[in-house]
Amino acid sequence: MMAASLLRRDKKSTAAHLKAELNRTDNSSGVLQLQELLDRVFNPERPAGDTEALEWCKALLAGGDGFEEFCKTVRSYDNATLCGLVWTANFVAYRCRTCGISPCMSLCAECFNNGDHTGHDFNMFRSQAGGACDCGDSNVMRESGFCRRHRSKTGANVPSVPRDLLLMSELVLPRFIICIVQYLREGYSEPDPSTERDLQKVLQQLEPQISFLEELTKMGGAMRTVLTKILTNQQTFKDLSMGQEENVYAKNNYDKYLSALKSSGLVSSEEKAGAGSLEQPSGAGALSILGAAAAASPDDSAKEEDRDGGQGLGQRKRVKLSSSTKDPSIMDVLKHKCFLEELLFWTIKYEFPQKMVTFLLNMLPDQDYKIAFTKTFVQHYAFIMKTLMKSHESDTMSNRIVHISVQLFSNEELARHVTEECQLLDIMVTVLLYMMESCLIKSELQDEENSRHVVVNCGEALLKNNTYWPLVSDFINILSHQSVAKRFLEDHSLLMLWMSFVSFFQGMNLNKRELNEHVEFESQTYYAAFAAELEACAQPMWGLLTHCKVKETQEYTKTVVRYCLETLQMWFDAISFVDEPAPNQVTFHLPLHRYYAMFLSKAVKCQGLDLDTLLPDQEMLMKIMVHPLQIQASLSEIHSNMWVRNGLQIKGQAMTYVQSHFCNSMIDPDIYLLQVCASRLDPDYFISSVFERFKVVDMLTMASQHQNSVLDSEQERPMLEGALTFLVILLSLRIHLGMADDEILRAEMVSQLCMNDRTHSSLLDLIPENPNPKSGIVPGSYSFEAMLSAVADFKAPVFEPGGSMQQGMYTPKAEVWEKEFDPIMVILRTVYRRDVQSAMDRYSAFLKQSGHFSGNPWPPYKERTPLHPCYKGLVRLLHCKTLHIVLFTLLYKISMDHQNMSEHVLCMVLYLIELGLDNLLQEEREEEEPCIEEHCHDSWFPGTNLISNLNHVINYVRVRVPETAPEVKKEPPPSTSTDCSAFSQNLRTAQVFSLVAERRRKFQEIINRSSGEASQAVRPKSSATKWVPPGSPPQLVTEILEIRESMLSLLVKLHHKLSAKQNSFYPPWLEDPEAFVKLDSIKYSHGDGITAIERILTKAAIRSRQNRRSIQEICRKISPPVPPKKNSPADKKTMDKEERRQKARERQQKLLAEFASRQKSFMETAMDVELDYHQSLVFGNDSG
Repeated sequence: MMAASLLRRDKKSTAAHLKAELNRTDNSSGVLQLQELLDRVFNPERPAGDTEALEWCKALLAGGDGFEEFCKTVRSYDNATLCGLVWTANFVAYRCRTCGISPCMSLCAECFNNGDHTGHDFNMFRSQAGGACDCGDSNVMRESGFCRRHRSKTGANVPSVPRDLLLMSELVLPRFIICIVQYLREGYSEPDPSTERDLQKVLQQLEPQISFLEELTKMGGAMRTVLTKILTNQQTFKDLSMGQEENVYAKNNYDKYLSALKSSGLVSSEEKAGAGSLEQPSGAGALSILGAAAAASPDDSAKEEDRDGGQGLGQRKRVKLSSSTKDPSIMDVLKHKCFLEELLFWTIKYEFPQKMVTFLLNMLPDQDYKIAFTKTFVQHYAFIMKTLMKSHESDTMSNRIVHISVQLFSNEELARHVTEECQLLDIMVTVLLYMMESCLIKSELQDEENSRHVVVNCGEALLKNNTYWPLVSDFINILSHQSVAKRFLEDHSLLMLWMSFVSFFQGMNLNKRELNEHVEFESQTYYAAFAAELEACAQPMWGLLTHCKVKETQEYTKTVVRYCLETLQMWFDAISFVDEPAPNQVTFHLPLHRYYAMFLSKAVKCQGLDLDTLLPDQEMLMKIMVHPLQIQASLSEIHSNMWVRNGLQIKGQAMTYVQSHFCNSMIDPDIYLLQVCASRLDPDYFISSVFERFKVVDMLTMASQHQNSVLDSEQERPMLEGALTFLVILLSLRIHLGMADDEILRAEMVSQLCMNDRTHSSLLDLIPENPNPKSGIVPGSYSFEAMLSAVADFKAPVFEPGGSMQQGMYTPKAEVWEKEFDPIMVILRTVYRRDVQSAMDRYSAFLKQSGHFSGNPWPPYKERTPLHPCYKGLVRLLHCKTLHIVLFTLLYKISMDHQNMSEHVLCMVLYLIELGLDNLLQEEREEEEPCIEEHCHDSWFPGTNLISNLNHVINYVRVRVPETAPEVKKEPPPSTSTDCSAFSQNLRTAQVFSLVAERRRKFQEIINRSSGEASQAVRPKSSATKWVPPGSPPQLVTEILEIRESMLSLLVKLHHKLSAKQNSFYPPWLEDPEAFVKLDSIKYSHGDGITAIERILTKAAIRSRQNRRSIQEICRKISPPVPPKKNSPADKKTMDKEERRQKARERQQKLLAEFASRQKSFMETAMDVELDYHQSLVFGNDSG
């Protein structure tokens, strides 16, 4: 009755009356009157769209005053020291990197303009997901960047709030909030496509009420304090949540709420029941998750699959996962204790309506609320992600989740607090594993039939739509805090869980080469695969690496490296890998290899750890090198059009792999890991592996013709160029082998500017982000801007006819072209092959313009940063017989004009020789005694020292050639024809150079296995060969070629060939020793192939007296020395022509006589050659 009379009265006078009653000493009557009124006003059976309740609420809060006046009064007591302004997507905000502590820090325009950011590194941006202003929050930004309003601690100057001002608010608002909750409960039904519209309808009807809550938060700190107390008070929630017992309507809504809660657990109750019987003992390592599929026998696996309806793999693994997390409550059904928890629950269920998100965020300036809300958010984290996975609007929902989480996890103190108290790290890793397990498939890499490895299916919506992005984004955010990352790195079980998560991406999106018909449908899953590796694997890795920069964190690095190796070993076992990759397969995704590589690099570069203490045994190193090497070979195959039947998408993958946003997380770690392997493995084994993987071993013969079992003729040249270029990159690149961060930034910048002039923004985008900071002053390194001004000149914007404006561009300085242009870095960083040509054209234009060189220049040779002592072993590749044989063979083939040789091949051969001359092994002596060991290479070169081998003359070489080749003599000597079939059989499996046989022999030597295992391990894969019609290829026969050349003599001949002049190479230092001192480095720095050969021959002569004598002898044979220069130029001109002709005839006769003598000697030698001579070898014969 009392409520009815109050309802009939004017709202304003009723509110004034109730406020007066409540202010009395004995206010029981007022409380009773208010409760009765509120029961009527907030009757849950009234439609949600009824605005009467809202009008009453405003009047009651104002307590007899006008609502606007009440708002103004409350704002005058605002004691907040934070801005906290919340904005939604597309809002324009600011970020100042100079002031920011967290990378996610942002400011509203008002706070930015009222702060002092003069000379700072800031940018204005359009918000994608929404955000909130961090001004005033010293955990997120430096106080020097606060605006004037938030710099002064306003809370100290604000008077305390009068008791009666917010009295009505404290009593009315709990009922208003439960009313909203009741409507949310009532409107919800388990989602199916038909109910989505109903949910939107409920939200539309509730919009005025939620907007009112948002309005209240804008009244400032005093009102937010009241709201915080209501939202977090457990007793209030207990009293109001169930509704009054006699209210059936409220009771039904509560039952709906309980029903909705049941499905909130990460693992359903049915799964949980099944988990009980399969729980592992607590001592079991978390890495067992990785081998979960591997652990079961085939029979068990089949039973599991039947029981789980074909989803056995994911289900079985998930069960193991749930038992290996520390706290089972992560997987449990939710329980709520206050309004804040239930409001967040419904916010999630309704897929984050914008108004609710804004209200929850507007409350964050209240510190008590912020802590309570962060804990609530973490408590619901698994449920959030479970809902996200089912959402049809995952993009919108993702943005709104991150809108909230970025405000909570950017604060280190808060992130550390919830990590310690609420197990945030465990929750995140567990939920990530749970998420990915929903889309696992069996890996087909290597052994398709027997593989026990599982990978994510990149065709699933979860990956295609980047549904995992909010969770990964939060994980990266919290790992940016040192205290949280430290906790993660110290928790070994968590690290093992993380490694098992990373392994789900190892070998994903496998490409199989189409050999017959073009693919009907080009899959675009590679976008999802590259994005997943970058965001879910690489970015957390870079986050962890930032905390492993000092010696004090050595143990963290050692632990990560240990778990990387353990997980890699499990992966090799799961895919049944021995030593050779399956043919015609490639995956660009090896995150485990890359984690291992980057932590190794950091350990050596920043923490002073000894590389050898972090490396596995030789057998494991050989395994580790195989798949990164396979990628490098596949890049050449793709560019050689060998994958053309797979469509354009395969080229897209090759380009993305080297693109600026991906390269430092993909190709750079791969190259570095191969450099580490090359520095520790047998160099002959490594070089042999490279040429075998690039499928060019058949080309490496001295014969003019050969048969290639795996490549078409037009594919041979680009594959050979690819193999040589890869070796040059491997031996030249110093990004992880000794370069400082500022040197890396400079090299990256120079390579991009040499390709094309760039705008500031495009250059900023093209420089890889990690590990080089793009901006801000970083201790010990240049800033981006300072580096840019050091290497480039700015060309101001130009107005073109018609009114359009050409943007301002940066172009390389002249001294950069002269001293720093590095074609190898350009090749590494080009996405489009045309960019390499563009860089060379620009270089050529500079040389002509500056007068350095007027012809067509070759890529300049650039001396390298010294190697870090740990990687000195890499130089052994330049001083191994296998490489020297390859170099000798290619020099010979080029000089003889064999097919499929090119200028690029010669350029790379010369580059490798020059690298060898510039990088000598420390223990090498100038003259090396020939060693007599049973190595198949010894018939070519006596030792491994390039300096000695350059002048070593090779007289005869045994080759295998087709019967139709010009080298085949129609009537062979009788002794060479006997036993020919046996000899042919012996050599058949060890094609030219026997690189394959040599690599396999080394492999067996290194692993030292039982004979049975070893023979199985190294068997040749017949499927790798190309099908040819029976009887079509001519038979191979063995011939012995007379060569009588050294690398030095071939270089001199090539000089003559390139200059198109006989006797073109006769430098002054051949006669005058003092001329060595006068060498002009600038003259030799820029030029063509002739210049390169002159530079190499000069360096060879400087490094060794024997080389100098050999060059003098070679030049004198071809071009006899001119007598001492006594005659004047006039006398020379009048020299008798007949005399010169006579000398030429004598010289010619002498040469013919010498040739006849050599031919006779050769025939005698050939008669005595033993036919089983080095059976597996088609290497040279040093019998002269």
